[in-house]
Amino acid sequence: MKQLVILGAGTSGTMMANHLNSKLSKNEWEITIIDQFKTHYYQPGFLFLPFDIYTTKQVKKNGKKFIPKRVQYIQEKIELISPEENTITLEKGDVLDYDILIVATGTKTAPDEIEGMNGPEWYKNIFDFYTYEGAKALRDKFREWEGGKLVVHITEMPIKCPVAPLEFAFLADSYFKHKNMRDKVDLTFVTPLDGAFTKPRATETLGYLLDEKNIKVVTDFNIERVDYENNKIIDYADTEVDYDLLVTVPPNLGDELMERSGLGDDMNYIPTNKATLQSIAHKNIFAIGDATNLPASKAGSVAHFEAEILTDNILRYIQGEELKEEFDGHANCFVETGNGKALLIDFNYTQEPVEGTFPFPGVGPLRLLKESRANHMGKMAFRWIYWNMLLKGIHIPFVSATMSEKGKKLEKVN
Repeated sequence: MKQLVILGAGTSGTMMANHLNSKLSKNEWEITIIDQFKTHYYQPGFLFLPFDIYTTKQVKKNGKKFIPKRVQYIQEKIELISPEENTITLEKGDVLDYDILIVATGTKTAPDEIEGMNGPEWYKNIFDFYTYEGAKALRDKFREWEGGKLVVHITEMPIKCPVAPLEFAFLADSYFKHKNMRDKVDLTFVTPLDGAFTKPRATETLGYLLDEKNIKVVTDFNIERVDYENNKIIDYADTEVDYDLLVTVPPNLGDELMERSGLGDDMNYIPTNKATLQSIAHKNIFAIGDATNLPASKAGSVAHFEAEILTDNILRYIQGEELKEEFDGHANCFVETGNGKALLIDFNYTQEPVEGTFPFPGVGPLRLLKESRANHMGKMAFRWIYWNMLLKGIHIPFVSATMSEKGKKLEKVN
C-alpha cells in the first residue's frame, strides 16, 4: 500500500483529507493525518469573540469528527520530517513512511519575537485576538473596561487574514457605541503598511470609513519594542504611540517543525510553487494554506481554493502527468465594518480588488467594495458553511477557485 500523509488537521489539512478520501483508491492508498491538538477552532470566529457576538462553543469542535473514517488520525506532535528518507518521526519515536506528503501545519503567533510584548502585561493590558486564549481574555477585559486609548496594532506582514485587524477596529467602534461609551474611547489603528488596507485599491476606495468612524491611523510603523511600563509602543524611528489597552497582532511564523527539518524559509514557511502548490525542493511534498510562502492572503477562502486545485494536482502527480499551473492567488473575504454591515473584496496575485457584483457580474446579489447588510449576513453565514461544507470538502456553488476571467468581467461591468 502507498502512503499519503497530511501534516496538520486544521482547515487545509481537514479539507484535503476529505477531498482525497473519495479520490484515492482504498486498495492502493492509505491516508494518514497527524495533528497534536484535539480541538479544531473556527479561527475567523476569534474576531467576534471579544465583542460577545460569538460564544466560545461556536468557535470550537472536536477535530476528529470532521476526518473521514477511512483516514487514520494520529493525535501526536511531529518531531521531524526527513525528506530524503521520506519519513515522519513522531514525538514518541514512531516513524511513518510516506510516498506523498501534504504540509498543512499553518502559522502561529510569536509574541516573544518583540521585546516587551509577551511580558508581565500580556493578557492584562496587552492582548492578541488571533488565538482562542487571547480572544477570550480580551472579551473578559472589554466587559469591564471603562475606556481610554485603545490601539489596534499590526506588527508585520504576512499575517493570517490580513483584514482582520482593521475589522477589529471597525467592530470596536460599533461595540463601544452600543455600550454608550464611544466618546470615552480614543481608537487608533497602527500598521507597518503605507495604508490601512493591504491593497492600494481598497485603501483608495475605502479610506473614508476610518474618517467616518473617527479612527486615527498611524502608517509605516515598524515596531521595535513594547514599553509596557509606560504603556507605549516604539518603532525603529523612535516614533511612539501611547495606549491604555493594546490589541496587537504579533509576528506570524510557520511551524518550528520546518526549521528542525530544514524545509522552511527564515519564517518557517515552505517555499512553494505559487501555481501548482508543489514544494520547490521536493517533488513528492506539497504545501497548502498558511504553511506556504505564497504571496497570497493567509485566509480560509484561499485554502479552500487551493484545496480544489491541489487535489487535482495530487491525482496528476500519481498518474505521472504534468501538474496544472492553475492557482492564481484567488482570495475573497467579507470585511466587517460594524453596525451590521460589511464589505466584500475579491482579488488574486495580480488583480486588485474590483468593484461590481458577486458571484454573478451585473446580477450579484452581493456588492464588491461596497458596505451592505447583505455582505454582513454573508459573513455571519460563513460559520455554518465552514462547519458543514468547507471542512468536508463540499463544493460551494458559484464560487470559483480562480478569479481571472471573473475579474475581467467585473471590470467590464464597471
